[in-house]
Amino acid sequence: MTLTAPPVSQLQAPATWRTVDLISDLHLQAREPETFAVWQRYMDHTPADAVLILGDLFEVWVGDDAVAQSPFLQSCAEVLKNAGQRRYLGLMHGNRDFLIGESFVQDCHAHFLADPTLLRFGAASWLLSHGDALCLADVAYQQFRRQVRTPEWRSDFLKQPLAQRQAVARGIRNESEARKRLGSAERYADADSTLCQSWLDQAGAHTLIHGHTHQAADHRLPGDASGQAHARWVLSDWDASAQPPRAQVLRLFENGQHERMDLI
Repeated sequence: MTLTAPPVSQLQAPATWRTVDLISDLHLQAREPETFAVWQRYMDHTPADAVLILGDLFEVWVGDDAVAQSPFLQSCAEVLKNAGQRRYLGLMHGNRDFLIGESFVQDCHAHFLADPTLLRFGAASWLLSHGDALCLADVAYQQFRRQVRTPEWRSDFLKQPLAQRQAVARGIRNESEARKRLGSAERYADADSTLCQSWLDQAGAHTLIHGHTHQAADHRLPGDASGQAHARWVLSDWDASAQPPRAQVLRLFENGQHERMDLI
């Protein structure tokens, strides 16, 4: 097991920022309009100075060229454009939408967030990640991740006809539905605590914020050499049609405090 973190990018918040919102794992798709509607209202009305989306905004992404053929993706792009014109909008790749390209992000007035990114905001710093690279117990996925994140695989996949890529997406979606029926406890491995602590040590931060596992919670990690405790905050996934519904935002304040807000 390697404990070396990938290169860490930094996002320095301007002095004018007062609040930063973080969301992830919305898995937006046309057949779940309730979640889209909640997200649209949130994006239109949040008072936050920045919204940082930490991966899996979409259920699946087969290439930026799919937007032109999908009214649903066009609606999503319009929501992002409107938000990106009013506040800082950061977008990080997830395990489902890692093929989002620079052209789509630029069209939406958004900014790519590397994984991981160190956010320096007000009185504190937070290490941000989608979280999938931290789930070492999911051995099969980690092998798959190493394969598909190479430039060669990405280039070869995006050269395929759109219809062929969409067929692959349907297969992924069907597999996802099958896993949902197993129950959340069997669907997702959790982040490795030792690896999380190592990433925090290397980044010089004390709090890691990530998504991916769909297991929203605040965790305490062992302290570093100075005796300061580490924390791991896991973002909620979104599903407005679930019982009970899930649509949660993690809001950071310039004084270092944070609040979880359920939108429904």
